Amino acid sequence: MLTDLHIRNIAIIDQLQLSFKPGLTMLTGETGAGKSIIIDAVGLIMGGRASSDLIRSGEEEAVVEALFDIADRPELKEFLSESGFECDGELLVKRAISRSGKNRIFINGAMATLALLTDLSRQLINIYGQHESQTLLRPENQLLLLDAFAGCQTLRSEFSVLHGQLQAVRQRLEHLDEQEREAERRLDLLSFQSAEIAEARLQPGEDAELEEQRRVLAHAEKLGNTSAEAFERLYDGDGAILGQLRRISASVAEIASIDHGLSELAAGLEGTYLQLEDAAISLRDYASRIETDPAALRSVDDRLDQVGRLKKKYGVTIEEILAFKQQIDQELEGLRGREQDRLHLEQESERLTTELGSLGSNLTKRRAEAAAALKTALEAEAHQLAMKNAVIEAALLPLPEPRATGCERVEFLFSPNPGETPRPLAKIASGGELSRLMLAIKQVLPEGDVPSLVFDEVDTGIGGAVSELVGAKLKNVAARQQVLCITHLPQVAAFADQHLRVEKRIENGRTSTSVTMLDTVARTEEIARMLGGTTITDTTRRHADEMLAAAAART
Repeated sequence: MLTDLHIRNIAIIDQLQLSFKPGLTMLTGETGAGKSIIIDAVGLIMGGRASSDLIRSGEEEAVVEALFDIADRPELKEFLSESGFECDGELLVKRAISRSGKNRIFINGAMATLALLTDLSRQLINIYGQHESQTLLRPENQLLLLDAFAGCQTLRSEFSVLHGQLQAVRQRLEHLDEQEREAERRLDLLSFQSAEIAEARLQPGEDAELEEQRRVLAHAEKLGNTSAEAFERLYDGDGAILGQLRRISASVAEIASIDHGLSELAAGLEGTYLQLEDAAISLRDYASRIETDPAALRSVDDRLDQVGRLKKKYGVTIEEILAFKQQIDQELEGLRGREQDRLHLEQESERLTTELGSLGSNLTKRRAEAAAALKTALEAEAHQLAMKNAVIEAALLPLPEPRATGCERVEFLFSPNPGETPRPLAKIASGGELSRLMLAIKQVLPEGDVPSLVFDEVDTGIGGAVSELVGAKLKNVAARQQVLCITHLPQVAAFADQHLRVEKRIENGRTSTSVTMLDTVARTEEIARMLGGTTITDTTRRHADEMLAAAAART
């Protein structure tokens, strides 16, 4: 709730420090004393329009500071924390207006934006009066009021969740549609690439083997001639090396039988002979296999060209090409599965649409029933509040497409006079009527949504017994929410838990506003003044005491 308000250099207010208590606070005083300026200052704290015209004459800057106790509002603490502001249960909001146009906003000492202040203040305080931004006039709030009256918040929440799921599915379908053309092009490309690699039937390491085959085939004549010539020199030609080595080995073996120290040498020569014999036989066999084959060489060259083209497109090695094919095959599987995805999403969309339609119909039915009951309840309250011929309707207007809030929007329609067609509340209701309508709503919907309410002009156009009833209803609201009210009627002021008198004084040629907290005696004097004008008699004082006693008895 609002606990303190400091105002400096706004209009005729130079310095003003106000403290507020829970319950019902009444602000009274002569016309022009500055009561509405206090409301304007609260409006600035709510994010209202800041104009240099508000700055007190001769001053360069105006400041409004408001202190709120939000110890019992964990959702507000969470909101502030998520917005980057520390809060230990007290919230200080400051707004400074400069003639230079450098207007600043501070939340708990840290600079903040106007948008954040507006969002925050809507959770702290509401003002109901002619010139304020009306909570009651916002269509989304009218729908919230009707749903609160209908008790269908849970149903509305379920609808909102389902609507969000449906929107997500539809967005995914739209995304598929947007990607369809590109997906087709991508599918064609990847299919061609996969088929081209598959048709090549590549094997890991094949390129190295092909290069080896090509070298052999390209030098077949040289390989055959050279291996055959080597065989001749080793084994079959005149003076062949193996023939000579046989003779040398036999001679050494002979002398080794005499000198056994040569036995190892003789054995080595015999082993060398056998190795060379094996080599000669291998060369003979190799030479017999080698033949020039231009067709085989062309085939190998063609295969190497095919592998080379694939390497230029898909990878430096065959292994990289095969890995690329595996990757695009996985992507192809995903692309080819998109039709299955589409079918699944379309089925899900159809299911959610059916469920949403059923839930929406139920919500609409509940709202229609509640709108009829709300009309009866609000009109009964309005008739008690000096609007005897008022017609109030919560019109359900179907939407072209369902929103998260349902299948219709709600517009409060109002007619203050007989024979007039009810029109939108924002276009026809006066400030006083709006204040009293909100007061009526607070009787019908007792649960408070914000901790503090400000009523301005609630007593416009009423008097007598009706004004006493207005005071009692304000007191009823104040049992649940802090209420600040400006009034000119003593019957209303008599119900105050806290009574502040606003006065205008002139000092040193300057006009300024002061506010006094009234005790029991001072309250009697103020109520008497409001009853009898400038001349206060014992009779008016007795009447004031009786009025205060009667108000106390009613509460």
